[in-house]
Amino acid sequence: MKPTVKPKNANYSSGPCAKHPGFSLDELKDAPFGRSHRSKLGKGKLTEAIDKTKQILGLPPDYRVGIVPASDTGAFEMAMWSLLGPRGVDVFVWESFSKGWATDINKQLKLDNVRVFDADYGKLPDMSQADFDNDVVFVWNGTTSGVKLPNGDWIPDDRAGLTMCDATSAVFAMDLPYHKLDVITYSWQKVLGGEAAHGILILSPRAVERIESYDPPWPMPKIFRMKKGDKLNEGIFKGSTINTPSMLANEDYLAALNWAQSVGGLSGLIARSNANLKVWEDFVAAHDWIDFLAESPDILSNTSVCLTLELEEDRVKELVKILADEGVAYDCSSYRDAPPGLRFWCGATVEAADLEIVTQWLDWAYNEVK
Repeated sequence: MKPTVKPKNANYSSGPCAKHPGFSLDELKDAPFGRSHRSKLGKGKLTEAIDKTKQILGLPPDYRVGIVPASDTGAFEMAMWSLLGPRGVDVFVWESFSKGWATDINKQLKLDNVRVFDADYGKLPDMSQADFDNDVVFVWNGTTSGVKLPNGDWIPDDRAGLTMCDATSAVFAMDLPYHKLDVITYSWQKVLGGEAAHGILILSPRAVERIESYDPPWPMPKIFRMKKGDKLNEGIFKGSTINTPSMLANEDYLAALNWAQSVGGLSGLIARSNANLKVWEDFVAAHDWIDFLAESPDILSNTSVCLTLELEEDRVKELVKILADEGVAYDCSSYRDAPPGLRFWCGATVEAADLEIVTQWLDWAYNEVK
């Protein structure tokens, strides 16, 4: 029978993602509207965002955190254009965004000695092929494939090259081995459901050493420049952003960080994402017409959950439309380049109780369209 109860929040987009439970515009009332981001107040707000990020993630004390332009894309491009070149590059690809990084390295930066290791949607490349005399570029979680790295055991501590990790749909939801990662990037609009437009760039001391010892041979746009003279521009990592940030978006990020602390910090956030994945694991186990796109449980993402159905593509589209028309699940179709199916964002801002309700509607909608 058609369910009668609907979820409190029907937003399941994988970016921008659902706001944290209880979110209110009142949480943004202290944003320094009309004030310079260079003022003591404005810079203080940006520095607070940086300091809380370090605290909640438990980053090594010598890692630097900066707020940079253009979301995760801007942060990762900034890192690639500033750091790559002195060594060969190994790129691991298993979904759309990692494929984009490989394209930029080959066709835009036009680097020599580039090796690309790729895998189909639902699979993970053989990470043991990495040569750590090279720089190694990868995503931690495939946002469009629902496939994550199970751990960082494949990364040695005594590597010569840098490890560059796009972690935008993994950070705050997965236990990342930060000491094995030299560059980490993400955007506020993923796991914490913040507003878009800004990215976070995290650098290890080894990455800083590369920046200070290497000058790329290509022209460097202003928003990518991290050096002042021959040294790292430390101001970027102390709240002095390269260009004008949105103080409203920063206030929204602070609200999300405060909420994260209220649910137990990093461990609480990871537990919430795992509880959301458990709802789907139970549902898939009980229904033979639905399965995960990920080929094995150890690489199954707990944020961007991608599902395949025993339906033709047009029937999948019809099902997605029904869920949206009923107001129970918005933006839950698979990514445009991925195999036809469903993709539900299950990061920490999503409630497991809402997902339980959604699965009931999905069961009904499937029987309506099959």
